[in-house]
Amino acid sequence: MENNNQKLQEMQMLEHNLQNLLMQKQAFHMELSETATALAEVEKADDEVFRIVGQLMIKSNKEKVLADLENKKKLLELRVETMDKQEKNLNEQAEALRDEIMGAMKSEEKDVSLDKE
Repeated sequence: MENNNQKLQEMQMLEHNLQNLLMQKQAFHMELSETATALAEVEKADDEVFRIVGQLMIKSNKEKVLADLENKKKLLELRVETMDKQEKNLNEQAEALRDEIMGAMKSEEKDVSLDKE
């Protein structure tokens, strides 16, 4: 019984970690979408582009801005890919633990019913 409680706590922690990961992943997806939109707009722009730095808007070199946005996009895609792998791993761990808990509970039910006979 104590072992099952420990496994249930571990399961709750895995689910909490998975939920946090999904929130982070969603934030990265939003940032990736914003970056892709910014990239498309800069590509359409004439040679004059501006970058926001703090509370200032500063004229910048279009090629430099494009390169920075491309690098940011690649980095965000890599982070999302890594989070996909972490999500898959956490889901597999949670599923294995869920199966283990269910098996233990079924075995306890059998033991209890045998004790009653």
